[in-house]
Amino acid sequence: MTMVRVRFAPSPTGQPHIGWARTALFNWLFARHFGGTFVLRIEDTDQKRSVEGAAQVFDDAFSWLGFTYDEGPNKDGGFGPYLQSERLANHLAVRDRLLEEGKAYPCFCSPETLDAGRAEDRRLGRPPRYPATCRSIAAEEGRARIAAGEAHVIRLKVPPEGRLVVHDLIRGDVEFDLAVLDDFVLIKADGTPTYNFAAVVDDAQMAISHVLRADEHLSNTPKQLLLYQAMGLPAPAFAHVPMILAPDHSKLSKRHGATPIAEFVAQGFLPEAVVNYLMMLGWNPGGDREFLTLDEAAELFTLERVQKNPAVYDTQKMTWMNAHYLRALSEDELWRRTLPFLSAQKLLAEPVSAELGAYARSALSLVQSRVSTLAEAADAVRFFFEEPREFDPAGVAKHLARPGTAGHLTALAGRLAQTDFSAGALETALTELAAELGVSRAELIHPARLAVSGKTVGPGLFEMLAVLGAKGTVDRLHAAAKMAAP
Repeated sequence: MTMVRVRFAPSPTGQPHIGWARTALFNWLFARHFGGTFVLRIEDTDQKRSVEGAAQVFDDAFSWLGFTYDEGPNKDGGFGPYLQSERLANHLAVRDRLLEEGKAYPCFCSPETLDAGRAEDRRLGRPPRYPATCRSIAAEEGRARIAAGEAHVIRLKVPPEGRLVVHDLIRGDVEFDLAVLDDFVLIKADGTPTYNFAAVVDDAQMAISHVLRADEHLSNTPKQLLLYQAMGLPAPAFAHVPMILAPDHSKLSKRHGATPIAEFVAQGFLPEAVVNYLMMLGWNPGGDREFLTLDEAAELFTLERVQKNPAVYDTQKMTWMNAHYLRALSEDELWRRTLPFLSAQKLLAEPVSAELGAYARSALSLVQSRVSTLAEAADAVRFFFEEPREFDPAGVAKHLARPGTAGHLTALAGRLAQTDFSAGALETALTELAAELGVSRAELIHPARLAVSGKTVGPGLFEMLAVLGAKGTVDRLHAAAKMAAP
């Protein structure tokens, strides 16, 4: 195989999202597998729709995901510029050559004329197709009309008939009938290049060897192959990865989870979990492995293992995978990653003292196996930092409304105030008090849990009380006693 150079070429018209990340990831894995180069080119020729500071937006997304490009806006590899809007001179130079060689021509048809032609095609049941009205205009006449300032576009001369085969590395050979193509536009009336023309010129000049992209671009490929032929250059290999569908097999949209990467960051997903999920979305490493690092996946990645059928995006599966990674974090790493969420929820303020940091680590370790995201972890330990503002209504009705509960909580508060605050000692004290009161342990445990956390479920009660400490526990038991049935 020749030196592998792949590119990821997004249009900066919105925030990077799941589909964006999966395509970028497949390019990166392919490049790493073959020791090649992964290029980021931002196709920002549509300046009206482009996001300001696009290069930084993509850099931030790559930085969070944990893999990045080898060449791009902030990493010159000798093939720049990497912003397509800065490559206009290159596009126009190729335009001029194609005009000189008679492979392209100016078209002076007005939009109204073109619209009328398309309407007629539709009326007759034909696919809308430009009838090559201006193709026969002599080159000298065309130049004179351009010099006179007449509005025009530049079109490629496409063979009127024949078959063109796209050799797709995932889908196999896909055949297209040239009779359904028209002399498509290369340069628009405003002087800017169309997507297909700019992409081909840039790919050729950047020595791109393989184009890996979403299969929605498959229909563009015959036009691009015709351009390579017109330019007299070999085309790169093409591979169109399957689209991502929603769980109901409809087109993925934001309501299904086509969420911008920035929102996954805000929700507390771990980048290694998101990347692991995405690499399995349309690719099979072989066997029954589900958890791989980027390096492991790069070693195994081949296009032969990319599936042809659409992949189904499942938010629940990704959340499950995130929980797996979260539970594997060390206590220190969980604390480090959750700290921004604790700060955002105003549960603590940075810088955090060593004592408070140790307290937070202990609290987080209790909920680590019970949460799926960092945001959930921060919320799950909220009661360790502030007294409950709300109490589970069903729990109140079931546990605090039982006659005698107020006295039980008061007695428990008094007993625990005299107890060493280790989990074992606390359990012994509660067990002994239950026997003295002639009630079951559950009749003390459930109202006590509700009193200190506001919830009916959570970590083990005695481990929870040991972390919360004597004052917090006793104060909350007394407060809940005032709410409970006498």
